Amino acid sequence: MMRKKSISASKASLVLFLCQMISALEVPLDLSQPPTITQQSPKDYIVDPRENIVIQCEAKGKPPPSFSWTRNGTHFDIDKDAQVTMKPNSGTLVINIMNGGKAEAYEGVYQCTARNERGAAISNNIVIRPSRSPLWTKEKLEPNQVREGDSLVLHCRPPVGLPPPIIFWMDNAFQRLPQSERVSQGLNGDLYFSNVQPEDTREDYICYARFNHTQTIQQKQPISVKVFSMDSLNDTIAANLSDTDIYGAKPVTERQPVLLTPTGSTSTKVELRGNVLLLECIAAGLPTPVIRWIKEGGELPANRTFFENFKKTLKIIDVSEADSGNYKCIARNILGSAHHVISVTVKAAPYWITAPRNLVLSPGEDGTLICRANGNPKPNISWLANGVPIAIAPEDPSRKVDGDTIIFSHVQERSSAVYQCNASNEYGYLLANAFVNVLAEPPRILTSANKLYQVISDSPALLDCAYFGSPKPEIEWFKGVKGSILRGNEYIFHDNGTLEIPVAQKDSTGTYTCVARNELGKIQNEVQLEVKDPTMIIKQPEYKVVQRYGQVSFECIIKHDSTLLPAVIWLKDNDELPDDERFLVGKDNLTIMNVTDRDDGTYTCIVNTTLDSVSASAVLTVVARPNPPFDLELTGQLERSVELSWIPGDENNSPITNFVIEYEDGLHEPGVWHYQTEVPGTQTTVQLKLSPYVNYSFRVIAVNEIGRSQPSEPSEQYLTKSANPDENPSNVQGIGSEPDNLVITWESLKGFQSNGPGLQYKVSWRQKDVDDEWTSVIVANVSKYIVSGTPTFVPYEIKVQALNDLGYAPEPSEVIGHSGEDLPMVAPGNVQVHVVNSTLAKVHWDPVPLKTVRGHLQGYKVYYWKVQSLSRRSRRHVEKKILTFRGNKTFGMLPGLEPYSSYKLNVRVVNGKGEGPASPDKVFKTPEGVPSSPSFLKITNPTLDSLTLEWGSPTHPNGVLTSYILKFQPINNTHELGPLVEIRIPANESSLILKNLNYSTRYKFYFNAQTSVGSGSQITEEAVTIMDEVQPLYPRIRNVTTAAAETYANISWEYEGPDHANFYVEYGVAGSKEDWKKEIVNGSRSFFVLKGLTPGTAYKVRVGAEGLSGFRSSEDVFETGPAMASRQVDIATQGWFIGLMCAVALLILILLIVCFIRRNKGGKYPVKEKEDAHADPEIQPMKEDDGTFGEYRSLESDAEDHKPLKKGSRTPSDRTVKKEDSDDSLVDYGEGVNGQFNEDGSFIGQYSGKKEKEPAEGNESSEAPSPVNAMNSFV
Repeated sequence: MMRKKSISASKASLVLFLCQMISALEVPLDLSQPPTITQQSPKDYIVDPRENIVIQCEAKGKPPPSFSWTRNGTHFDIDKDAQVTMKPNSGTLVINIMNGGKAEAYEGVYQCTARNERGAAISNNIVIRPSRSPLWTKEKLEPNQVREGDSLVLHCRPPVGLPPPIIFWMDNAFQRLPQSERVSQGLNGDLYFSNVQPEDTREDYICYARFNHTQTIQQKQPISVKVFSMDSLNDTIAANLSDTDIYGAKPVTERQPVLLTPTGSTSTKVELRGNVLLLECIAAGLPTPVIRWIKEGGELPANRTFFENFKKTLKIIDVSEADSGNYKCIARNILGSAHHVISVTVKAAPYWITAPRNLVLSPGEDGTLICRANGNPKPNISWLANGVPIAIAPEDPSRKVDGDTIIFSHVQERSSAVYQCNASNEYGYLLANAFVNVLAEPPRILTSANKLYQVISDSPALLDCAYFGSPKPEIEWFKGVKGSILRGNEYIFHDNGTLEIPVAQKDSTGTYTCVARNELGKIQNEVQLEVKDPTMIIKQPEYKVVQRYGQVSFECIIKHDSTLLPAVIWLKDNDELPDDERFLVGKDNLTIMNVTDRDDGTYTCIVNTTLDSVSASAVLTVVARPNPPFDLELTGQLERSVELSWIPGDENNSPITNFVIEYEDGLHEPGVWHYQTEVPGTQTTVQLKLSPYVNYSFRVIAVNEIGRSQPSEPSEQYLTKSANPDENPSNVQGIGSEPDNLVITWESLKGFQSNGPGLQYKVSWRQKDVDDEWTSVIVANVSKYIVSGTPTFVPYEIKVQALNDLGYAPEPSEVIGHSGEDLPMVAPGNVQVHVVNSTLAKVHWDPVPLKTVRGHLQGYKVYYWKVQSLSRRSRRHVEKKILTFRGNKTFGMLPGLEPYSSYKLNVRVVNGKGEGPASPDKVFKTPEGVPSSPSFLKITNPTLDSLTLEWGSPTHPNGVLTSYILKFQPINNTHELGPLVEIRIPANESSLILKNLNYSTRYKFYFNAQTSVGSGSQITEEAVTIMDEVQPLYPRIRNVTTAAAETYANISWEYEGPDHANFYVEYGVAGSKEDWKKEIVNGSRSFFVLKGLTPGTAYKVRVGAEGLSGFRSSEDVFETGPAMASRQVDIATQGWFIGLMCAVALLILILLIVCFIRRNKGGKYPVKEKEDAHADPEIQPMKEDDGTFGEYRSLESDAEDHKPLKKGSRTPSDRTVKKEDSDDSLVDYGEGVNGQFNEDGSFIGQYSGKKEKEPAEGNESSEAPSPVNAMNSFV
């Protein structure tokens, strides 16, 4: 829901200007003019007798007028009464009552006259009456004794006050007496009872009268009412009569309606036009009558008709003559109706049609005064001149009276006067003053010069040019200083001089000139107009639905003229926001935190500027789960059904979609509630089916879109009678657990299904297809019975019947079960194998006889295993694989076989007990397949025109290798490939020297093996011939090696080329066409650990360097280990390893102590000298000036000279130090990859005689495959 409202300030100005237009031309106060009454007291003036009486009479004129008063038609000489004074420069009288005067002495009709040399104006006749609040006359009030069901009227009869008092009924505790359709107060103040009830008995019915003028409340004596009920009345009669008398009051009888007020069938009512019409009908009757109103021959006026006092009062506001007619009230109950017709006549005191207006004329001009009024009856019009009837006023030759019009011709200055028009009938009068002022004045403009008007674009602009002159000046408007006169439909020129631009645009901005001229002169005035952009709400608040305790935000984003300062106000339901810290008002939004039900309503964003105001509203609906239902009631209790009804709780702004009914069985499962049924949200009663022998309680849960309510309070309990069981156990089964038994099981009946106490089961069985009698047993309330001594796997007919103390359930249905199974006796025969291809075979067998299965046939299992590979002739661990074929299937496919291998298989039948004997092993062989890729390809010894290739045979040859295929082609500087050369190499070769190559050329090699079946997957590598005999500097990655485990593999390589290369490892499943997966190596290390690999899978891998486009190593192939049943024991938890680590730690501690002692002596030790000579370049700081390696030194040797490493010396990127580089290296103290430096530069490592270079473990490794690595981690 959204509404938008815009109120322009210029529209309010428009109303003001239009009011000025219809008023007479105002005469400036500096010019001579007759008196004008500006303020006077009301015609009927009721005063407080305790306060001074102030009778107002104010007037203006030039010269200032003098004042005089009449009282009751005669001159009132205020100088002779010390209690009466007149305010200075005013005609207002002040009558001093507070200093001894009495208000009653000044009652009367007062009239004020204001007079100067140009005429006299008179006020209305002001009737002065002091207010009165008399006391109630004392009266003896008898108690009202009334029979239950009768009607009653308690009369108030308040004292007559001035003005009439306001009546209300209260008790002794000053609490208002409750009113209803049955009990209500009439317009005359009486209290009406349509019928009395015992609860109406009380002794403090008190009528109060409040007199507002005197601010007093008068109280009537309390009225007592005693209502006799029929029961108490019968008891009273019985106490006063003998046993033989017939007695007994009649019970309360219902009565048809009778009108208590007004009486009779018709009445009349006269009301004056413009007043409020009140019509009343109050009726007696039992049941309490309902009142309805109609207008005979017409409709009740829409928008002006209201019903009050429980429709007993018809109220029509602002009545007119058209509301005259017959109004009928109808009182109705179930026994009949009564009616009353009120004939309404609307009269009218005089009201203006055209009131006379002041007339300003110049000498010699003509004019008219018009006085027209209407009323019912039609009023009389009379004229006065300067307060004197015009018939006896001094003659004026320029004046002529024609009924309600005075015509003036060729007026002169002596024609100036004040004329009074009086219109009167029996219901009142109207008096109006209008002067004729004869002046000769040049034009003058009353609007201030250079006045600035600001309006909003597309709204009216009203430029004021208030003027005066006699004769009346003509007005013209110009835009700009030298602009032309404004004409046309785009402008409206009003008689009071106002220029209206109906739709002002931005180009309407500017200077406007108003010119006023008459025969006596000319004058002009300039005003400024600025047109502003309208204020707009470009993002309005939107309708929101939020759950209770949630958060909601309303947006109000505005756009406004840059010269206007907007003020944003938020309202809730057209009132200020609650003073609550949960309401957060931001720059362009309102946020409500922790929303509650009280926040529901309409929120309005109002944007105010000095010129306009816009607003937009949105409704917030707070929703929540419904409140729980209440007042649960059980009715219509029967043995197998009951009706449940309830009253829904508050739905919390989200309609209830359904009600869920739950029950509790207090007899069998107290405290546990079960689902019974559910009904639509519009339903509040439900017929529930019941079971015997259940102590029911019910509760109801309401559901809406937000969720479920809390459960209602439980209903009363209802215990149903016992009966035979209605149903038998379900899910009856017979399955043997042993070859010689039958286990009969069933799902027991729930507590309420037993229908009575003593629940048991009759279990019956007999062998199927055998002419046997049923064998039966009766068991307690259990769910299983075992029959022993049965034949193996024989079908049985089974049934289970429920019974209780009252009898049996209906006859149960029979189910088929079987006694226990035994293992199959016979193996499948005639097993045949058909080899489809090198990896797939199909196996056939004959089914076993069903009698030999001795159970439910579940299928066949095929066991098969690889005996050996035909190419390698090496046996391996036998891993049997099993395939299960469900049902009576006699063939199956064996996938995933290895090519060129020998296999065995057998087949077994399977039942529910297990597997039968295996068929004789069947041997079959798979044919050759294509080989896997060569295990590695290395390219070494590059010369000017030759390269040496070395390779390893395929990991899986899958047959007899016939040859290797080598293909290669050159790559130019733009990475374009040259012609492809192919060479076939005998299968027994493992290296090849390629000659006659181009010098300084990169080549790409493709290498794969072949069997008689075809070529396997290829491995690629790149290499470069050298430009001269100097060692090439082109980057090179070689000797990629892998060490694979079950789910990970350690990859290492050797790198030659520019420093600081960033490596990456690419890998994928061997023989797969999927894209390579890429892993980035952290830093410039020459090792990496691939994780998350699949056990028993062949992978291909290669290493590349970032930034060296197209540069990567040859491929390598490895296979992860098979999945193991359990992992090896963690070495770190073994006792011997812990002892070893402790010994190493002790040794390191001793070394540290020795180092510390020698350091304090300032000397070096051999390890330190070797470190100085062969520092690891990777931990050397770089010099900032030339980028060469910096010196390595200890902390205490800053002052010593140290020689840098020889220029051009290099260390392989795998962090090993080559022997040919230095005979005295860290290798002499242990494996280079394990050496480490501590914080002070001393060497810490493992001392070992092992000299082989091994790839260092990277940070990625989460394993500790060797004690050495574990020790490094420890150190």
